Amino acid sequence: MQMNEKTMVADTLTGINGELVRYGEMIAQTENKELKQTLKQFRNACEQSQEDLYNIAREKSYYVPAAKATQEEIAHVKDLFTSSVL
Repeated sequence: MQMNEKTMVADTLTGINGELVRYGEMIAQTENKELKQTLKQFRNACEQSQEDLYNIAREKSYYVPAAKATQEEIAHVKDLFTSSVL
């Protein structure tokens, strides 16, 4: 099976998102300040790559974001986080 550009972009975005999660975990777990700073630089570069690729995907209509949340939906989520429900 031959992969098309849309599939490759989606797979790459998935991989980058996974890397971002791992960088966050490593940053939180290290006590070495130099290593922590290096990991933050890697994470920032990774975030920039993710944003660039996301913008390309949107321009080519490979990715269509979900509809924006209404003010009511936003207020509901805020309430969940400020109440003892969670």
